[in-house]
Amino acid sequence: MTSDENTTNNENSENTKIQVQSNTEKIRNLSLFAITWPILVEVFLQMAMKFSDVFMLSFVSDEAVAAIGIANQIMIFTFVLFNFTAMGCGVVVSQFVGAGKQRDVSRTIANAILINLLFGLVMSAIVVGFRKPLLGIFDLAPELMGYAEIYMIIVGGALFMQAMVLTLSSVLQAQGYTKDVMFTVMGMNILNVFGNYVFIFGALGFPALGVTGVAISTAACRVLAMITLFILMYRRVEFKIAFKDYFLLKGEYVKKIMKIGIPGAGEHLSHNTSQLTITAFIATLGTAAIATRVYAHNYAMLMTMFSMAMSKGMQIYIGQLVGAGLMDLAYKRMFRGLKIAMGVALALGIVMAVFGEFFIGIFTNDPDIIAVGAVLLIIGALLEPGRTTNLVVISSLRAAGDAKFPVVMGILSMWGISVTLAYFLGIHLGYGLIGVWIAILADEWFRAIFMLFRWRSKKWQRMRLVDDEKSSGAAAAKKGKSTA
Repeated sequence: MTSDENTTNNENSENTKIQVQSNTEKIRNLSLFAITWPILVEVFLQMAMKFSDVFMLSFVSDEAVAAIGIANQIMIFTFVLFNFTAMGCGVVVSQFVGAGKQRDVSRTIANAILINLLFGLVMSAIVVGFRKPLLGIFDLAPELMGYAEIYMIIVGGALFMQAMVLTLSSVLQAQGYTKDVMFTVMGMNILNVFGNYVFIFGALGFPALGVTGVAISTAACRVLAMITLFILMYRRVEFKIAFKDYFLLKGEYVKKIMKIGIPGAGEHLSHNTSQLTITAFIATLGTAAIATRVYAHNYAMLMTMFSMAMSKGMQIYIGQLVGAGLMDLAYKRMFRGLKIAMGVALALGIVMAVFGEFFIGIFTNDPDIIAVGAVLLIIGALLEPGRTTNLVVISSLRAAGDAKFPVVMGILSMWGISVTLAYFLGIHLGYGLIGVWIAILADEWFRAIFMLFRWRSKKWQRMRLVDDEKSSGAAAAKKGKSTA
């Protein structure tokens, strides 16, 4: 090798070192607040969209609310299946961003989009084609079945668009563009409320379509969100995605996505399957019990809102720290985020518990529903610290590459404690919804304790997804040194 070539390699090596150090310093100085606050607004808007659906449908009837609540249980089940790709892609992208590997970021995104598009089309066909057998699981009354079937035809047919929304949102957030997703969801929310208003109440010359109108509004919003997010993704990605990349599944990237996505989806799948089973138990208690469950669940989601935002933010934050090799910093920052989330969740839970009758009364005048719903909100306040711990710690474990432990514990606890106790207390002993909520409380706290022990063990620090080199450039520098 000539002296000029040797000098060039040394210069390239030094430049690479500087780039790696610069990227690591950038990741070290990441602000959890800057990542999380747009996600908080996004989660709030998503909750508000669900809240507005339930609130406006309550003007139709409690039966309409109950029917859509059941149909949405099935829809949520499909979202979990879509999330296995979106979640895995988000974690892999965040670690690649932390390691400074932009080419790998783009190829991971292309593979994730192709997988979820195909999967979404299959699930849309299944939900629409098998809607009657799926709804038949819940043994719905005839008046509820009609509402639920219409909703599943319209919203179920658009499920593949939701698959794309989840994937595109995940990749944008993993790169730190949380504001883009926030503004998109804000637009969806405004359009959804407008659509619900005109179709439910027949305003501005639109026909009064009730449940059908809510379904049309939901599907239309997802179409617009998908288009918007796709445009934003192309504007934001640093290494442009070639059209051919959407048709080439590369084993290297698919394997990394599935390593996180499949166990992560397994945990969510276990949760949602167990919730479907518990909802089937509740359905045997009658329409009033189903409606109460829907109202209480909406407030439970409101209590969890900040924790959900923090868990999403922590997944991005911890993923980038781990990708940059900053393990000790990741360990400490998780506890800081958990303390903040816990404080907010407890404050919201206490407010809900104290003013429970007022909040449930917003939806209905039925005194029995109000009385039981208020008790559920009190139990929810006791449940919230456990649920918050699970949300934040599990997201952090998954972001670090430790995806298997949460799913194993989740399956054992959700089915061994939540479902079993829900039937025993709620149905066998006759405590109804109160017994069911106590069972869920026991499950959340049991898992929370084990998740904290797992994080403190630091076993996740050995499960990093990206190569040992901080970046592709680092590998090149190493090779250059060796050659020299």
